[in-house]
Amino acid sequence: MPLITADDGCRINVEVTGSASAPALMLSNSLGTNIHMWDDQADEWARHFRVIRYDRRGHGGSDAPEGPYSMERFGRDVLAVLDALGVERTHWCGLSMGGMVGQWLGANAPDRVGKLVLSNTNYYYADKKPWDDRIRFLRDNPLEKLVDPNMERWFTPDFRAKAPQAVARMKEIFLTTDKGGYIACCEAIRDMDFRASNSSITAPTLVIVGARDPATPPAQGEAIAHDIKGAKVVSFDAAHIANMEHPAAYTKAVLDFLKS
Repeated sequence: MPLITADDGCRINVEVTGSASAPALMLSNSLGTNIHMWDDQADEWARHFRVIRYDRRGHGGSDAPEGPYSMERFGRDVLAVLDALGVERTHWCGLSMGGMVGQWLGANAPDRVGKLVLSNTNYYYADKKPWDDRIRFLRDNPLEKLVDPNMERWFTPDFRAKAPQAVARMKEIFLTTDKGGYIACCEAIRDMDFRASNSSITAPTLVIVGARDPATPPAQGEAIAHDIKGAKVVSFDAAHIANMEHPAAYTKAVLDFLKS
């Protein structure tokens, strides 16, 4: 896995699979996860695309410089990765925080983006208090205190009961996250605002929602789709990490959209 250095010196952990001659597809993770949240999709998608997975700063094998972070900062990290790999244009599939970064890219770097998949995500938080509360809690407590509540938001009770090994793996991934980096990412999510910019996105866009997602309810994804001309919406009977709850159906829905 190469480490690619962003313009401020932060090293970003990147993994590339698939043919170098294939169209690029970049995958972007949710808050508190790493590149392995896409393990159920990566091999199949790599049969058709040059798949680029990366750990956002503060996560996985990437550096965790002191905040503040911002959606613009995350977007510029992505552009640094693309530049280093010699990729002029990529399709994008981002879940949760990855979908937020995708919205920034679609509005601010349209020449670098092919098609956009914005999954289980939001565009603006009018109520900042839940994020402020989470940040305040973490300043005094370890990430371990959030792991069980997070699993309840990420996965439906049915999935947690039938796939305990997958949930255990996600707990381990969550606990590898740097706490300072996690807090800085929470601040960036709290402060994002794509209300004015989403209408400028011209990339063909698929919005994926989870019908049982308490973290980013369907109405938030539907609002994103409303603002992006021609955007389509697909719903899964899932909570927040829809690609893990319904891996085969999710893999196919994204592949069908990207290849259409």
